[in-house]
Amino acid sequence: MVRVIDIPAGLIRTQSAYNGAAGRAFVAALPGRAAGFLERWGLRRDGAAFHGVCALVLPVVRVADGRRAALKLQPVDEETVGEPVALRVWGEAGAGAVELLDHDPATGTLLLDRLDGHRSLTGVADEREAARILAGLLARLSSVPAPADRGLRGLGDIAARMLEAAAGAVGKLADAEERRLLADCAAAVREVAGEPGDRLLHWDLHYGNVLAGTEEAHRWVVIDPKPLVGDPGFELLPALVNRFDAAAVRWRFDLMTGALGLDRERARAWTLGRLLQNGLWEVSDGERRLEPQQTEIARQLLGRA
Repeated sequence: MVRVIDIPAGLIRTQSAYNGAAGRAFVAALPGRAAGFLERWGLRRDGAAFHGVCALVLPVVRVADGRRAALKLQPVDEETVGEPVALRVWGEAGAGAVELLDHDPATGTLLLDRLDGHRSLTGVADEREAARILAGLLARLSSVPAPADRGLRGLGDIAARMLEAAAGAVGKLADAEERRLLADCAAAVREVAGEPGDRLLHWDLHYGNVLAGTEEAHRWVVIDPKPLVGDPGFELLPALVNRFDAAAVRWRFDLMTGALGLDRERARAWTLGRLLQNGLWEVSDGERRLEPQQTEIARQLLGRA
C-alpha cells in the first residue's frame, strides 16, 4: 500500500494565496493523485519531495527499468498547459531542457528525467560564470521556432493587453519618477508590438530554474518553462533580477544580447516590456510603488542611471 504523502506547508500556503478555493482543492487531491500515478506509471518513491509555488515534485524510480525520474504534480492553467509541448519540442532539438518521459493531459502531471534538486545555478559562486551558462542556455532554447497550432500563448496578445492597461496603472503609482518610468516602458513596447516574434520562449529562465544533471556532473539543464511564442528579448529580465547586482545589469544585458544574437534596441524594448508586465501586476495587487530592483533596471535601460 502506498503511503499517503505529506503536503509541504509552503505549497499549501502558496496554493491558497494564489488560487483560493481551487488551490485548496488541488492540495486536497494531491495524496490520491500521487498514489494513482505511482501505480499507473509503475513508480516507487525515492526521496523527499520538493515544491515550488504551484507544483509538488516527488523523486521516483521507474520499477520496470530502474530509471531515476521526477513526478511533477501541478494544476492545469495557462502557464502550465504548454509545458509538455515546449519540453517535447526542445527535447527533439536537443536544446538543453529537462527530458519529458510521460505526461497526463487531463491533470497536467509530468514524469521528468531526474536532476539534482539541490544544485542550481544560484549556487555557482562565480556570478559571471553563472550568467554565461544561463546566456548559453537561453540562446539554445530561443533558437527553436515555436510549433504552430499547439495552443501556446502569444506575446502579441500579451503586449496588446499590457498596453491597454498601462495608462490606468500609471496613474495609480504614488511616485512621479516611477509613473514616468512605467509610461516609458509602455512607449517602448508600442514601438515593437507589431513584430512580437515566433520563437519558443521559456518566460521564466532565472538561475534557480537551471539544475545540475545527476548523471553528468557538468551538465546544466533547464526546468519549469511557462511557454509562450515571441521575441527572445522578452526572456532577458529574469536573469537581470535574479542574483540582482546593480553594477552587473549592463554587463549581463550585453552578454545575453550577444549570446542570443539579438538587436540590442529591440531587446531593450522587450525587456522594458517585462518590466511593464511586472509593474502592472504590482498595481493590480494594490501596490503604489514599483519594486526597487526592477525600477533600477528600468532606469539603466532608459539611460537614467
